[in-house]
Amino acid sequence: MAVQSSFDPQAFRTALGTFTTGVTIITTQAEDGSPIGITANSFNSVSLNPPLVLWSLAKSARSLPVFSAGSHWNVHVLSTEQEPLSGRFAMQGENKFAEIELDNGISPAPLLQDCTARFQCRTAFQYEGGDHVIFVGEVLAFDHSDRAPLAFQSGQYALATRKPRSELRLATTPPPPECSYTEDLLGYLLGRVHYQLLDALHRLLSNQQLDEHAFFILSVLCIRDNLTLDEINHFVSYTGHVVSVASMRFLEKQNLVALEGSQQAPRYVLTATGREASLQQVALAKAVEENVSARLAPGDAQALKVLLKRLIAASDPGLPDLWAPR
Repeated sequence: MAVQSSFDPQAFRTALGTFTTGVTIITTQAEDGSPIGITANSFNSVSLNPPLVLWSLAKSARSLPVFSAGSHWNVHVLSTEQEPLSGRFAMQGENKFAEIELDNGISPAPLLQDCTARFQCRTAFQYEGGDHVIFVGEVLAFDHSDRAPLAFQSGQYALATRKPRSELRLATTPPPPECSYTEDLLGYLLGRVHYQLLDALHRLLSNQQLDEHAFFILSVLCIRDNLTLDEINHFVSYTGHVVSVASMRFLEKQNLVALEGSQQAPRYVLTATGREASLQQVALAKAVEENVSARLAPGDAQALKVLLKRLIAASDPGLPDLWAPR
């Protein structure tokens, strides 16, 4: 690790940014009754007995006189769903509280809803700390939920997921030293969870007298109807399946798809029966996802989706965007 020999303020700021924090909104009420709120990540605990917390505000901040004069303020630890709210309260010159429902607190300070945690505080001390003012507050009331907290790291929002206390192993017996195929292979992990999640879907497809091949075709047409055979193949190419005329004729006989256009340029659309079958499949897939997500820690499913999207983008050979407008 290189040590800075000269003190560079920007490098210092970058180094501080490597410390991952939560994201909070601090609110208070001005003397004229107007609500005031700012986004801050300088929040920290101070003491359990008495219950004290602190945060800091730049001396250049427009809201500093209001917070300095006020006796009460509330700290809201934001959840991952509240990232837009964080952005709103980080901006200046807009009505930040427009169309926001508030709870009644023990003080006039605005109390936001749906947070990971909230601390209602009375100003206990104020200290100057360089170019900031440090506010220490006595916690008069607090509450918290199981919502996953929003994180901030190196100037960007981040997602937090809990690390198991001990290493999670799927197999009780470790592989022999000469075996290079282990459960830590990404392909194995992705493949195993893929088939485990699709188990219930395969049973539904069997009841519908369909297979995974038909599922991909119906899914594509449910999202983007009126496609040629080449276009359908274009969209399902990532699965390794090749859709043939015979495949489409089978679905036609099942009254799941219909042929439109001329014989020279045929296009396929879902029938009402086909759309209903596809929606049943999607509903089941969502139910399976919700069931699995409920077994994970708060925020794990969202973090997993972000990582999978990054992995797909990193390994994408240039497949078409199924949801892109025509």
